Amino acid sequence: MAPVAYAGGRGEDGNRQSEQQANTNGKGDLSVTVAGVVFDHSKNGTGNSAGPLASTTSWTPPACWYAPKYTPAQLQAYLEPIWAADSTGYEWDAQQREKYNALDPDKGFNKDKTGDGYWWGSYVNESYPPGWDACDEDYFWVDEGDAPPADVKNAITPEILAGLAYNEIRVPGTEVALAPAGQTKVNLPTWAWLDGAEFKPVSVTASVPVLGLTATATAEPLSLKIEPGTADAVTYPPSGVCEISGSGGIGEPYARGKAERTPPCGVKYLHSSGGGSYPLRATVTWKITWTGTGGAGGDLPDGSFGATQDVVVQEIQAVNR
Repeated sequence: MAPVAYAGGRGEDGNRQSEQQANTNGKGDLSVTVAGVVFDHSKNGTGNSAGPLASTTSWTPPACWYAPKYTPAQLQAYLEPIWAADSTGYEWDAQQREKYNALDPDKGFNKDKTGDGYWWGSYVNESYPPGWDACDEDYFWVDEGDAPPADVKNAITPEILAGLAYNEIRVPGTEVALAPAGQTKVNLPTWAWLDGAEFKPVSVTASVPVLGLTATATAEPLSLKIEPGTADAVTYPPSGVCEISGSGGIGEPYARGKAERTPPCGVKYLHSSGGGSYPLRATVTWKITWTGTGGAGGDLPDGSFGATQDVVVQEIQAVNR
């Protein structure tokens, strides 16, 4: 069974609600309550150094969305204690009871439609607050198989799911292999590379099971940018951007016999780092695409993830006799 997680929402009190969950039973089958976005991370990046992508544009994942949230019985169980506490005022409570026909034991909260639809509500992506103000519609009913009202913005779609999946992607760390390793010399080309076996595409799938909606966001490595950590350096290529190779790796591993060659990806330091080191930064850019229910799909903004590593650069000492 693939690892799964859930995205819950916020109620009127601003607290994260817990009625949305995903788990497995003894047979390994997925069990999901009425609402929530379920994430499959089984093809995601792993390891302690893995991390989230930062969009290379101003784009951010969806701040909020609407999706099925309650059955009739669940909404009744959620709202009636609020009204009983008399914390929201008699007039407002009376209006709410009328709206949901709460006094009718058979049809209140649409109990006569149990199994034929859901009360929809808003969810907030807590990674990108504030988002509650962008989705302030009250609960609304949608019959099973029907689309939500056309005037409701941010109703869940495969594209919104793709944005949420993007937010869940984790890519491998970007500590590059260097040759010479550990420390290098002034004016000595230093080779840099990333192993293609580690930098393969990763993906996350997001779904709303009760609607049959699914979207998968996939990240594929595009290039590596080398920033030496000092202006007294030359990068290979001059732009410092190393493209992905045919083998799926970035750069080329150093091997004996390549000493006279110029590295396809690397750096040459022009001055020593003295008693310290230079903070070389390696940033990988990832191309993001998505596919979803009904043949939907397209591109999302590229993402990047980088890390810094220390490079010691020594002077080569020569003795004249």
